[in-house]
Amino acid sequence: MTPRVVPVLCAAAVTLLVASPAAAQTDDGGAEQYCLPTDPGLSELSGLTVLDGSLYGIGDSGADDRVARMDAECAVAQWLPNPVDPYDVEDLSSHDGSLWLADIGDNDRRRDAVALTRMDPAQGGAGELHRLTYPDGAHDAEALLIGGDGRPVVVTKDGLGTGGVYTTDTRVSDLASPGPTPLRRVADFAPAATTSPGGPPLLDGSRLVTGGAVSSDGTVAAVRTYTDLYLWPVSDGDVAQALSTAPSSVTALPPQPQGEALAFTEDGDLLLGSEQGVDTAAALPAVLFVRDAVSLAGSATSASDPEQMSTDAPAEPTGSILIPLIAAAASVGVVVLVTALLVRRLFRSR
Repeated sequence: MTPRVVPVLCAAAVTLLVASPAAAQTDDGGAEQYCLPTDPGLSELSGLTVLDGSLYGIGDSGADDRVARMDAECAVAQWLPNPVDPYDVEDLSSHDGSLWLADIGDNDRRRDAVALTRMDPAQGGAGELHRLTYPDGAHDAEALLIGGDGRPVVVTKDGLGTGGVYTTDTRVSDLASPGPTPLRRVADFAPAATTSPGGPPLLDGSRLVTGGAVSSDGTVAAVRTYTDLYLWPVSDGDVAQALSTAPSSVTALPPQPQGEALAFTEDGDLLLGSEQGVDTAAALPAVLFVRDAVSLAGSATSASDPEQMSTDAPAEPTGSILIPLIAAAASVGVVVLVTALLVRRLFRSR
């Protein structure tokens, strides 16, 4: 072994130690079973929302031509046809009495525009298309949030976990039809790599954003990955601003085959839905719920408060994350010391 090789190998060891995934704050998020879907039309469940006391759900590409209105047992009470021909609906939200279908999927990143489709369940699903355009090229996305200010917020899942937060300067009710209306990027969002189980095999599900939701009172925003839940307190209905700061809570979710759907109930509980996943012979996954999830986010901090979390630096590690980081730092120190001794010895032997 030459002196040049030793530092390279040790540097690789240091990288592996530092990049080791951290554990989220809890093991299962305190989730319980809410109901068990049985309708095959819900096997691709990708979006959930609660509107006027009813639960609605939609599948993604290939199963996004209709929306299900479900009862308390997740039995389908009514199918509402999508009023437009969809490309790839990936999430579902609601605002001011209407459903909003997020046709924002773009696995190949080739769409010139994405779209939101408004649907009126009181009118049998009648509605219209509203196209949106990104300022920086095509993106794949699966999360739509509509805050109390009425503006849509799209969170993308680009690259190796680094996504963007995009919004409009227009309320959804005022979007042009068919548009397009320009989106603007307000922040980056990169979910942390964690050891939380769940999601499709061979994927780092902790790095991929799969859904979003806002509480009925507009005070809490939630974004999920396949494995973890991120929560933010929201001030003045401005979800885009909230997502520009560090989350107040990161919680490991119970394992789901392909967890993508997320919705708040009117009582502040949080519903979690999943696609069937790769095992198409298995029973459909249960819809889970986290009781009083809004309380996990804490309260919003005013812009003048000096303790407000900064977007320029990562949040300070807490709880179970701190111990692995300390251990990793100690291990790095040992590796560096051993490397120095080996290099010195090798040079002396020449």
